[in-house]
Amino acid sequence: MKTLGILGGLGPESTIEYYRRILGKYAEHRSGAAPSIIINSIDVNRGLRMLGEGQLEQLTDYLVESLQPLERAGADFALISANTPHIVFDQVQRRSNLPLISIVETTCARAKALGLKNLALLGTRFTMQASFYAQVFSREGLSVIVPNQSEQNYIHRIYIEELLKGVVLPETREGLTEAIIRLKTRDGSDGIILGGTELSLMFREPSVAEIPVLDTTEIHVEAAVTELLRD
Repeated sequence: MKTLGILGGLGPESTIEYYRRILGKYAEHRSGAAPSIIINSIDVNRGLRMLGEGQLEQLTDYLVESLQPLERAGADFALISANTPHIVFDQVQRRSNLPLISIVETTCARAKALGLKNLALLGTRFTMQASFYAQVFSREGLSVIVPNQSEQNYIHRIYIEELLKGVVLPETREGLTEAIIRLKTRDGSDGIILGGTELSLMFREPSVAEIPVLDTTEIHVEAAVTELLRD
């Protein structure tokens, strides 16, 4: 049996969701069985502080060091259970002995399979303002659209102040839905990337206002379970 390593805590609520979904998805294929999983939960506030101060080298060091206990414990491969740290995914993968499953690459593959072309990206300010999603998607001929500045400020604020703490409010769902509709009508988006794993706590349906939603948590989980089941 393969062992999956999860670098979690980024934040805690999404790590719990990853674990729950992996168990459920794995059981769909092997009834009554549970996969071998090792979790190293690290400090989300430390990571956010590094991002806020532009300390990408320090963030890379922190993630690489945090993957090492998973390797020593016997993980065969790993994932980082968050979107924002994928800002330094390539640097981390080059320095880690563990093969890593990219949330961005797996989401891009899903968007391409669905025939989507212009996808709006929601997430933390760091994710929306970075280029790591656009770079991967552009290689496949897909475009990534980001909200305007005021929308970014709103999304980042509720992400940090609410979703990271597991707070899911109806009025926040309504506000995000309105932003999604604007991204469709104003910017021509034909799909939405929930580019923050906590956003899947807010939107659990396959579409919002008839706009397809790519739940990056679910896509990442499916890729991990596929690897766990591989002989």
